[in-house]
Amino acid sequence: MLVLFGAACASILVEAAVPRDWRFRVQVPLTLISLIVAGGFLVKLATKYADDDGVIQQGTLTAGKAVAIDGPALFLQGALVVLGIIAVLLISERRLETGGAFVAQAAVTAGSQADRRQAKTGGATEVYAMVLFALAGMLLFCAANDLLTMFVALEVFSLPLYLLCALARRRRLLSQEASLKYFLLGAFASAFFLYGVAMIYGFAGRIDFASIHQAVVTSERSKTLLVIGLAMLAIGLLFKIAAVPFHVWTPDVYQGAPTPVTAFMAACTKVAAFGGLIRVLYVAFERSSWDFRPVLGAVAALTMIIGAVLAVTQTDIKRLLAYSSIANAGYLLTGALAMNSDGLRYTMFYLVAYGFTVLAAFGIITLVRDADGEATHLSRWAGLGRRSPLVAAVFTFLMLAFAGIPLTSGFTAKFGVFAAAVGGNMTWLVIVGVVSSMILAFPYLRVVVLMWLSEAGEDTPTVSIPGMFTSIAVAFGVILTLVLGVVPQAALQLAINAGTFLR
Repeated sequence: MLVLFGAACASILVEAAVPRDWRFRVQVPLTLISLIVAGGFLVKLATKYADDDGVIQQGTLTAGKAVAIDGPALFLQGALVVLGIIAVLLISERRLETGGAFVAQAAVTAGSQADRRQAKTGGATEVYAMVLFALAGMLLFCAANDLLTMFVALEVFSLPLYLLCALARRRRLLSQEASLKYFLLGAFASAFFLYGVAMIYGFAGRIDFASIHQAVVTSERSKTLLVIGLAMLAIGLLFKIAAVPFHVWTPDVYQGAPTPVTAFMAACTKVAAFGGLIRVLYVAFERSSWDFRPVLGAVAALTMIIGAVLAVTQTDIKRLLAYSSIANAGYLLTGALAMNSDGLRYTMFYLVAYGFTVLAAFGIITLVRDADGEATHLSRWAGLGRRSPLVAAVFTFLMLAFAGIPLTSGFTAKFGVFAAAVGGNMTWLVIVGVVSSMILAFPYLRVVVLMWLSEAGEDTPTVSIPGMFTSIAVAFGVILTLVLGVVPQAALQLAINAGTFLR
């Protein structure tokens, strides 16, 4: 975390001191090297706390016990670093259009003379500082050991995301509208989270998770404050994971944001949000599971069904993946609500598997273009398999992974969380999950049929030749989607070795 916070500050200094023509060449290595160094420190910490069998049985509380360094935190932080590197590669792509997907000055009116003039200049390099701040906040969010630290981390990674969503070079008004919606709804969610913190403080007298856990077990005070506080806290967290009924921002933001930013949010924000959620549920409120499991179970069921049903009606590929991410949030919540060790492990594995797949999918979307930029309407993808069979084959594989077909990471991850949920006496939720998975398979297969069984028309877009960064990002995503589906043992063992949360 400290490495990334330091790198983010250095990135701001680069913006102030380095000439604009050189900033891109400095910012990309700075960002990638800082992420690699942060990953190295995480490996060193994991080695330090692991026993002879590689299992992290203990950890430590640091920063005045505000941050927990334990197995799940290190696993999720490692996942964020790896996914962050791939996302930065997508963000750094400059071959597809000059300056990349980002506008140099978002305040310039779209279509004006100044807008046309700035299109010839390099894109915004400020995005690297914002991405580093967002990733640092996500790492802190996964490891926060009290509610106030978690709230600070929530704001640290949310504010850069609001800004990043508004920087699309194409469809800028749509991008800025999405950013404003995300900011306003995110502000409401943060307010609910903060009110929840106040209520829980009123019940427990402390805000660290161990004290809240102790108060839940032993306190003789009225549970009213606890229930209200937990409900408000849940609103803030469920907003971040895009669970129903707090999901309405997702399709607009996914569609409006620059596609590399959408990929970054879909992969990394999901990991951070679920990392925080499962820490709250497993560490602070584990003993009160009889209170929240039925309610959150209903939320998970609605999330899976509504996400799957609305995905069927979509005609835009980015909105389709947005509703797909909503349904996947329901599957992840199913695993988390198992409230056992298998639920924790398979939820973490699911986050990693989904992250690689969704990054590769959005990487492919950036390649399908026409004169106006990315062609995201599904009708434009008709016949793509005949025009660009390799790209269509890769996207078909990713669609099958989203659908949970065997030999893909999607199948392994979904099977794992469902099995854990059955072990946690949440069989009814698994039945809902299986039904929603069958519904959700339809829009994925519709895309496949559209690409391969339709004739290419005059308006079928071309597939741009990817640059080195996008090629590496897509290749990593596809290979790991296959590897985690065929031989998932190594990644599952890492999740098992992560052990349990430190209280």
